[in-house]
Amino acid sequence: SQVKNKAPAEVQITAEQLLREAKERELELLPPPPQQKITDVEELNDYKLRKRKTFEDNIRKNRTVISNWIKYAQWEESLKEIQRARSIYERALDVDYRNVTLWLKYAEMEMKNRQVNHARNIWDRAITTLPRVNQFWYKYTYMEEMLGNVAGSRQVFERWMEWQPEEQAWHSYINFELRYKEVDRARTIYERYILFTLLVIVHPDVKNWIKYARFEEKHSYFAHARKVYERAVEFFGEEHMDEHLYVAFAKFEENQKEFERVRVIYKYALDRIPKQEAQNLFKNYTIFEKKFGDRRGIEDIIVSKRRFQYEEEVKANPHNYDAWFDYLRLVESDTDAETVREVYERAIANVPPIQEKRHWKRYIYLWINYALYEELEAKASKRTRQVYQACIELIPHKKFTFAKIWLLYAQFEIRQKNLPLARRALGTSIGKCPKNKLFKGYIELELQLREFDRCRKLYEKFLEFAPENCTSWIKFAELETILGDIDRARAIYELAIGQPRLDMPEVLWKSYIDFEIEQEEYEKTRNLYRRLLQRTQHVKVWISFAQFELSAGREESLSRCRQIYEEANKAMRNCEEKEERVMLLESWRNFEEEFGTDTTKERIDKLMPEKIKKRRKLQAEDGSDAGWEEYYDYIFPEDTANQPNLKLLAMAKLWKKQQQESEAAEMDPDKDIDESQS
Repeated sequence: SQVKNKAPAEVQITAEQLLREAKERELELLPPPPQQKITDVEELNDYKLRKRKTFEDNIRKNRTVISNWIKYAQWEESLKEIQRARSIYERALDVDYRNVTLWLKYAEMEMKNRQVNHARNIWDRAITTLPRVNQFWYKYTYMEEMLGNVAGSRQVFERWMEWQPEEQAWHSYINFELRYKEVDRARTIYERYILFTLLVIVHPDVKNWIKYARFEEKHSYFAHARKVYERAVEFFGEEHMDEHLYVAFAKFEENQKEFERVRVIYKYALDRIPKQEAQNLFKNYTIFEKKFGDRRGIEDIIVSKRRFQYEEEVKANPHNYDAWFDYLRLVESDTDAETVREVYERAIANVPPIQEKRHWKRYIYLWINYALYEELEAKASKRTRQVYQACIELIPHKKFTFAKIWLLYAQFEIRQKNLPLARRALGTSIGKCPKNKLFKGYIELELQLREFDRCRKLYEKFLEFAPENCTSWIKFAELETILGDIDRARAIYELAIGQPRLDMPEVLWKSYIDFEIEQEEYEKTRNLYRRLLQRTQHVKVWISFAQFELSAGREESLSRCRQIYEEANKAMRNCEEKEERVMLLESWRNFEEEFGTDTTKERIDKLMPEKIKKRRKLQAEDGSDAGWEEYYDYIFPEDTANQPNLKLLAMAKLWKKQQQESEAAEMDPDKDIDESQS
């Protein structure tokens, strides 16, 4: 027959589903086991025979499955067939004597049925066969103790200790003795345990020593407890120090009110244990000092904790100079000079890896603070000089220098009354790396010493090095003025204004003019103003010139001042900066209001410009339109080119006034009627 429809079925069935359904139906087909009720001995014997045959068949199939043996033995035990159950356990032990569960079940069966000697025999065999299984020892000792056989339980513990078991076994033995108030025996066990620790190194752990010491403390044997702690400290030494041992030792001494001993223990441990491993020690020491210490003790522990924090910071980043500064401030406030020097030496050893001044700015202050500490705190002038000299040798002067360090060194030598060394240091600095600050410091030093010839030489060197420095020229001239050498001062000013490049020429010219005014050389002052106006037509120069003429105090001063204003106004007609011209006219108007006549006042009023608002187009950076902005412009009457604009502006104002009057008339017609009636 052929299959007509070869299309797949709508519901597909997998192989897994077929197997699962077959298994489910198989279970459904099995009939439930019949319920048997045994009514006589023959039926019981028959049931036992069938059951034993089943167990034996299972064991014969796989002898290594210990669960079959245990089920078989437990079934026999349930029938009170103890001898048969014992025989089954023995057969099972022949198969696998290393099975812990088998020994436990066997011994539990004997104990359950009160077969004490049989149970002892089984436990003896178990601990002999498998001495490293702690469960057998625990069960055996517990059984003997429950039976009241304290001596037997102690004997079992002794046999166990010969195998050098784990820590808990020793503590179980100790707790057993303590339950029967055998303190001396417990101490002996502790001693044996510690002896094993020393000789065999089975349990070299701090907590075992601490437990021993607390055992002695608990039973009020304080001298013994202290001796245990001391032995522990000696045993672990400085190589294997543990903070927990010292914390426990310190707390013991604290309980005994031995506060000095506690403080010694904490300090001894803190000095030797690595800081990162002593956090708990720090914490307990702080609590102790807060409870029993004075203010000094509390400060000591806080300082120690902060020192640890700073040590960690500088260890993580040796070039973190801010951390070094904080650390040094701490040690300077609380430790001896040698410790401070050691920290300073460690700090200055971290030289910046790059020879750029910005990387050295913080570093150089370590040297400065070091030198100041040696001078002011340690009072060691020789070491201070060595610090300054070492710092100067370290700085790469060809690339950059620090004027501060040179000046501080020179000032130190002055304080030591060693003037030649100070001059030599400053001279070396100027020769190696000349700087404005070095010249100024050296000159100031010589001025204080009243060495004016040296000051002149230094100013000459300074001006050769920096001829554009106007301040130096002014100071040099002022020095000569103070010394009364006016001609030298004037010559210096002349040299100064003749320099091609100056950083602040306006300050220099003003100083020169003030100098001539002070000397009452008015003609020379006028010549200076004229020379200055040849270089610049700045409005402030004209105003200053006019005010000078006014302050000259002579009869023709007003006419000279007015003449200066006239010249300035003519000179500034072509000036693009109209605000400056307005400033000049306002100054002129103020002058006329105070000293002028009505005619001159009227004339200056006619010269004042008109202020108008204008608009101009703005452009962005890319050339596009950026809108319009309003600004104010000035129209001066004197400018002939602006005359039409002024006439137009006057006509616009007149027209606006007429418009306002006509609007006012339209708004108030009643007023016109009243006027006509009247």
